[in-house]
Amino acid sequence: MKHPTSRILFAYWDTLRGDRSAPERGDIEPGAIRQIIADTFILGMEPGGPATFRLAGTRCSALLGSELKGSRFTTLWRERDRADVESALDAVVSDSCGVVLGAAASSDLGQGLALELLLLPLRHRGRTHARVIGCLSPVSVPTWIGLAPLSSLETRSLRMLDAKREAPVSVPIGPEMAALDRRRNFVVHEGGRGAPLS
Repeated sequence: MKHPTSRILFAYWDTLRGDRSAPERGDIEPGAIRQIIADTFILGMEPGGPATFRLAGTRCSALLGSELKGSRFTTLWRERDRADVESALDAVVSDSCGVVLGAAASSDLGQGLALELLLLPLRHRGRTHARVIGCLSPVSVPTWIGLAPLSSLETRSLRMLDAKREAPVSVPIGPEMAALDRRRNFVVHEGGRGAPLS
C-alpha cells in the first residue's frame, strides 16, 4: 500500500479485527476515519449476486461522475478486467484477506489518472461473505479532478495482503487469477457529519 488513505483504512481495519479474521460491519465508526471517509465505500456481497455499492463517499462519487450507491462495482471496470476484479472480491470474502489494486483510468477529456484501490472484508451479523470496505484514491490530485469524470477503470497491478505476515503478496493479472476461485450505514455530506451506523 502506497497511498496514505489506504494505509489509514488498513490500520483502522486491522485494529478493529483484533484476533478475528475480519471486523463486524457494525464496528465501523465514521468519526474514527473522518479524514478519509469521503474516499471510502462499502460493498454488499449477497450470495449469488453482484457486488453493489451500499455506501460511497463523496470523493469516490465525484471521481466517477455519479452517485455510486446501488450500482454494481464491476461495471466501473473495463470488460476484460471484470473477471479479475470479481475473483479478487471472492478472495477478499472467502479468504478474509485484503487486496490492493493499482488502477488507471482516463477522463472524458482524455486525461489519465493512476489510482489505488484497497478492499478489506467485513462480517455482517456474523456472516462472512457479506460486506467489503474499501477506498479509492488518486495517486496524484490534478487540477481537473472532479470536473471531468473517470471512466472504465483498468487493472494495472494486484497484491493480496497476507493476514499472517501483514505484507503485500504479488498476484498476477489475467487468466492466472482463476487460481483465486477456490477458495450500521454511514452517509457522507459535504461539510457535514456521518449519520450513525445501524
